[in-house]
Amino acid sequence: MVDTKFTDDLASGAPVPGGGGASAYAGALAAALGSMVANLTIGKPKFADREAELKRALESLDARRNELLALIDADAEAFSKLAACWKMPKATQEERAFRARAEQDALHAACEVPLSIMRVCALVVEADEYLVANSAKLALSDVGASAVLAKAALEAASLNVFINTGLMDEEERALAYEEEARRLIAKTGKAADEVHGAVRDAITRSR
Repeated sequence: MVDTKFTDDLASGAPVPGGGGASAYAGALAAALGSMVANLTIGKPKFADREAELKRALESLDARRNELLALIDADAEAFSKLAACWKMPKATQEERAFRARAEQDALHAACEVPLSIMRVCALVVEADEYLVANSAKLALSDVGASAVLAKAALEAASLNVFINTGLMDEEERALAYEEEARRLIAKTGKAADEVHGAVRDAITRSR
């Protein structure tokens, strides 16, 4: 029986988990698929000369999965702190100033967490780039699925970056967050598409 707690929580009317948590969860699934492929490949005679590299890829993917699962809670915490700022009193000028400062501080964490999700998903795709050339053909579809999920997770997480930078007063820092997000999308998106294309070409029957 599949544990549906996370998806049940996601489907509820509660504000967390939300898009950031879902992005981290999708990224964790991508990492898990990569780990599965590595586990299936390690020990096969055909890949004996690459076993050390495959084990390193597996260790990396297992670590990335754990990081992404931890980021689900980190994202919920970051949003909860931001939402708490919006409930602060604002009747006086002092209260409004305190509320504004607290909100700006919370916005930085609310950007850092989805950026962390993006960074980790980029590492998942890097592992997929290795696996696509170093795994059995029967496992290639799972490598491709991992890359597609990681790219989707990365792009979904970027939306949390952009919605929060839009609320930031510190333009220079906001632009820095956005620039990193765009770099990750461009570089990792291209790499993931190449993995997907290589897999599709390898497993699709010629017509």
